[in-house]
Amino acid sequence: MKKSSGFIVAALLATFSYNACATLVVGGTRLLYDGSKKEGSISVRNPDNTPYLVQTTLDNLDGSTKKPPFVITPPLYRLDGNKENIMRVIMTDALPQDKESMYWMHVKGIPSSPSDKNTLQIAVETTIKLIYRPASMKGTDVEKEGSKLSFHAAGNTLQVTNKAPCFINFNEITVDGKKLAAVSYVAPGSTASFALPAGVTGGAVQYTIISDVGAVGPDHSASI
Repeated sequence: MKKSSGFIVAALLATFSYNACATLVVGGTRLLYDGSKKEGSISVRNPDNTPYLVQTTLDNLDGSTKKPPFVITPPLYRLDGNKENIMRVIMTDALPQDKESMYWMHVKGIPSSPSDKNTLQIAVETTIKLIYRPASMKGTDVEKEGSKLSFHAAGNTLQVTNKAPCFINFNEITVDGKKLAAVSYVAPGSTASFALPAGVTGGAVQYTIISDVGAVGPDHSASI
């Protein structure tokens, strides 16, 4: 009986083909929403021959269930093979005007399956940052603001304090020549903590940050 069951499961699995390599191309690693404009936009391109059903959603940084103050149009649509679509993002509620706000934008694509085949289609998802920059901060130089960060060690963590009104997104941080395993960002007027490499308690700090267009900037130096 066990042999028969195993054979049936194997046979069923053999009837499925997997489509895990396909993907969508989102036009950037972040969308910077200029508060002086009525909306923001970002492109999504389908480089495959297969049509996709594309769904876009937003999440808060803290994971709360509060609805983010934006709508995306269209939120759900079909994107044919080798085609591109422009998604519009419109703010629906007030946000602080003295600092930036940031959210996660998820772009999920589900490839269509041929009607004459048994296929297991796997959704692919790209997550980018949606950064709202108030009109009062127009012309902000993220690299310049990023050079003003302060660092200090607290136990086995690196504490990074950001007094600027903008988010500082890190590409890399090294302390005493050793790279930190996982770094992300530090919010405006906040302190972020990152684990220090084993045995590192201080020394020279080198770091690079990511620009508004997703490029890696020059090295910055500090010490702890």
